[in-house]
Amino acid sequence: MPSAQRKVVVLGTGGTIAGTSQSALDNTGYRAGQVAVHGLIDAVPALAAVPLEAEQVAQIDSKDMGVAVWQALARRIDAHLQRADVAGIVVTHGTDTLEETAYFMQRVLAPAKPVVLTAAMRPATSLQADGPQNLLDAVTVAVHPQARGVVAVLAGTVHSGADLRKLHTYRLDAFTSGDAGALARIEEGRLRVFRPWPEGDALGLAWIDRDLSQWPRVEIVINHAGSDGAIVDALLAIGIDGLVIAGTGNGTVSEGLMAAARRALAAGVKVIRASRCAIGAVVGGAEAGRDEFESAGSLSPVQARIELLLRGPQSAPVQARGIKPRSDRP
Repeated sequence: MPSAQRKVVVLGTGGTIAGTSQSALDNTGYRAGQVAVHGLIDAVPALAAVPLEAEQVAQIDSKDMGVAVWQALARRIDAHLQRADVAGIVVTHGTDTLEETAYFMQRVLAPAKPVVLTAAMRPATSLQADGPQNLLDAVTVAVHPQARGVVAVLAGTVHSGADLRKLHTYRLDAFTSGDAGALARIEEGRLRVFRPWPEGDALGLAWIDRDLSQWPRVEIVINHAGSDGAIVDALLAIGIDGLVIAGTGNGTVSEGLMAAARRALAAGVKVIRASRCAIGAVVGGAEAGRDEFESAGSLSPVQARIELLLRGPQSAPVQARGIKPRSDRP
């Protein structure tokens, strides 16, 4: 692990990495978010050589992640990033909504220092828990002199927060960077970098410091065989501000769902057309003169939803606001 005089701050939010089960052989019947962040650190003896601070921001199963925790976490990350004695931040998190938190933090903070999210597919009590190695690898990235931006470290791979996707329900290497490819690999404590670190324009904390009641309601609807759009009409009845259509293939939408989406658009709801496919971009859309709906481009449906959550009255289309790669590093 690279030496560093500055500290790494580890922020805990719960998740499987902090989960416990009654049996070391049970990797599914556990309770997430049971071990405090200090306990996670103590389980990795190698971290004793690294100057660390730890703070518990939340203690939840990440399936229950929401804007309130994102606000609190963003504020704590930003406060620690402003400290001259801090080299980087590590956030322990659950895997279920890891890609959403990573994307949210990159859009809001776009930090010059590294903010490294890590997680685990097995609980802390597992016979072969993956959390300790993932946490050690995350700290390795956080002190690396080239690292910056929001990234995720799992199973020895470093992913950009812009590209992270969870592809598998169970295996240890459950995440991918899709077409973009991984940022780096951690091999015996050393970083082998493949492409530039993430960069973007930070929205800033002022953008998210609104009361929870003022955040827009944005929902995702999936196109499927037999989709008739009735669920969109039901959502319109209860009131929504944004809608993401997770279309089939290249964002295709059934005639019934298309008609309902047009009704939503006419009612003032912002509509984005994404794809339910795990990997690949939606090619075409309103920007290309293909149809009236804005394309999510390479964003997943959940990332497109975050864009609508964050969008202000003068915001540009999502494709124009995507995370840019650094151009000044090899």
